[in-house]
Amino acid sequence: MSKITFYLSLPEMRTFWFFLVLIVAFIIVAVFYLDIESLWILITTGIFLVIGLVVFINNLKLARANFDFKVKKGQLESIITSLRDGVVVYDQDFKILIFNPAAENIFSLKAKEIIGTVFDPSKGQFWPTRLLTQVLFPSLAPQVVKRTLPEQYPRVVDMSFEEPHLELRVTTTKIIDPDGKLLGFLKLIQDRTREKDLLKSKTEFITIAAHQLRTPLTGIKWTFEELLKGDLGPLNDSQKELLAKGGVASQILIDTVNDLLDVSKIEEAKFGYNFTKINLIESIEQILVSFQEIAKQHKINLYFEKPKEEIPLITADLEKFGLVIQNLVNNAIKYNVENGEVVVGIKKIPDQPFILISVKDTGVGIPVQELEKLFSKFFRASNVLKFEPEGLGLGLYIVKNIVQRHGGKIWVESEINRGTTLYFTLPTDETLIPPKEVFYEEE
Repeated sequence: MSKITFYLSLPEMRTFWFFLVLIVAFIIVAVFYLDIESLWILITTGIFLVIGLVVFINNLKLARANFDFKVKKGQLESIITSLRDGVVVYDQDFKILIFNPAAENIFSLKAKEIIGTVFDPSKGQFWPTRLLTQVLFPSLAPQVVKRTLPEQYPRVVDMSFEEPHLELRVTTTKIIDPDGKLLGFLKLIQDRTREKDLLKSKTEFITIAAHQLRTPLTGIKWTFEELLKGDLGPLNDSQKELLAKGGVASQILIDTVNDLLDVSKIEEAKFGYNFTKINLIESIEQILVSFQEIAKQHKINLYFEKPKEEIPLITADLEKFGLVIQNLVNNAIKYNVENGEVVVGIKKIPDQPFILISVKDTGVGIPVQELEKLFSKFFRASNVLKFEPEGLGLGLYIVKNIVQRHGGKIWVESEINRGTTLYFTLPTDETLIPPKEVFYEEE
């Protein structure tokens, strides 16, 4: 009953109250001045009452609907206002409709100054509105990295600005009515400046530390090699074995330092690529020849399944492509079982401008719950630590970034104690290769 009373007090019920006054006035006139028993009066009164009931029902529905809408609108406004990310909503004409407090902080603009303003590229010439204009029209921004396909929504891009120093991730989505008509767009702007600065500081520290370590480690390795040659006097078997172990340990440290430097270069988008036309089959054959001795030591059979169809030359960085194959084959040998197999395959993907390369082993496999972490930085599967306790887990992280830089994708299929197959693609159409080097972050 209290709800009905509340709804009756809403402005949407005014029409009903006005009509009710008319009905009461008509009844009073009919009682005192007209023949109340007249058929015409009774019919008219009935009609008024029916109309009044209809008006009451419609006004009550309208009051409820409007109240629910205001509640939901208030909740939505409260959510938008409390969001830490900037929210900008605009129509098809780029007229700003919503501009929340977080957006005010990012763009140094007040909502009351911006809401209702129609933006166009010319506003990018003026300082107060330059940053917002560049976000609304990404082609005007100084540096943009696309994280989704151009025609895909939600559309995600990363934008970098020097003045002011900002790193923004902008997600754009369409606003569509129930009939499918486009009403406008919503941009969610995430300020990632502090996060990116921390990453840069960490990367710079790793780079400096790794450079400082590499020189003395190289010297240590050289010392072990010189001692093993016997130039400083004859060595017994125990001494040779000890020096050999020292040489292996120093090489592991050098490889670790080199991996850290590679990761630092990747995260600074300075890994450096030299794209040329390469023959994939010849390149893979040369790499597999170099692994034959290692495979024999581990008692692993190493095979190359050549395609029946002709594989065209592709545009790639030969050195970086070699790094990918070396990492995958090395892992397939290292985490295999005695008398196991490693099979490298290559083929064209039908009706697609891509080459598919696979590295299949008969090894220990990867736990299913850990598959999604496989290409993450510093990740190592729990069941392989007993095979190779050393290592930082950077190899596949580097491999993933190299493949993505070439315009390809990489994924894994694995079954515990049955083996693992890693697949990656490379485009035959060089226009699918990203135009410049970017850092593909872990999501």
